[in-house]
Amino acid sequence: MKNIISRIAMAASIAALTCSATAANFPDHPVRWIVPYAAGGTTDVMARHLASELDTLFKQTVVVDNKPGAASIIGATQIARSTPDGYTIGTVDSGTLAFNPALYSSLTYNATEDFSFIGGLGKMPLVLAVNPSFPAKDFTEFMQIVRKSPGKVTSASSGHGSPLHVALELFNQKEQVSLLHVPYKGSAPALQDLMSGQVDSMFVDLPPSIQLIKAGKLRVLAVATPQRLAVLPDVPTMDEVGVKGFEAYAWQGLVGPKGVPAGTVEKLNASLNQALESPAIRQKFNELGIQPMPMSSQEFEQFARSEGLLWGEVIRKAGIKLD
Repeated sequence: MKNIISRIAMAASIAALTCSATAANFPDHPVRWIVPYAAGGTTDVMARHLASELDTLFKQTVVVDNKPGAASIIGATQIARSTPDGYTIGTVDSGTLAFNPALYSSLTYNATEDFSFIGGLGKMPLVLAVNPSFPAKDFTEFMQIVRKSPGKVTSASSGHGSPLHVALELFNQKEQVSLLHVPYKGSAPALQDLMSGQVDSMFVDLPPSIQLIKAGKLRVLAVATPQRLAVLPDVPTMDEVGVKGFEAYAWQGLVGPKGVPAGTVEKLNASLNQALESPAIRQKFNELGIQPMPMSSQEFEQFARSEGLLWGEVIRKAGIKLD
């Protein structure tokens, strides 16, 4: 029995030393970064800029691999099924981890069990915008119109179950109003119809809309953040206009498959946070209206789980299902 215990202890020690050595040498060849959306969008741009920073830190190439489709499910599934050695990582977002488990009866990945959580990437604040010709000049006037005409004021989104749609449902639930949801296939056509006056309002995320706002093609009534935004200093927060506790972001983070060695996760997290602090990334994120989201791997996992509980309840209460 003593020999068996000794052998088990020795095996455990060897395994620990092997893992430590693996983490110390990581990475010694290129890393693959899966992006579950098409090239050219905000998610892809974020990943490519951060990958470039990690190239320098790792002294290895980080290759961005776009795997779009099915509301990030295709890319997320590939991440979950990859070898857990740290050499395949990938972007996940609020849809991947917080919305999809409530939107779909069955998924090809488990949002809480199939990933090694590495760290946060960035938050894209949502703001409530209207067409400039809409008669309400501020949030108070907007709500007066909404309450006088239940179900008549329209609000666009980038699609059923998108962050923009789910934010709208939370707003309807909190304020006990019925803004009429008008889904589109993506943000671009929704924004186009908002600017042309085909729809009245929309919760928009800043990256695709900030230049439109600055050009006066959209009017922002409130921001869904705890503090006012530096890029929109004159726009009040939802708290300031009376919608207490209303926060909504489209956020993104970095994961690997379940089982990545702890030392490798720590190294990835430290490098990611260092990249997020770089002047080049800070400048690029600021231009896009993105708030960097550095945090520990444990903090990111806790954040993702809490977001899943919050938005899962909103989705279930709204009765949204996509299958």
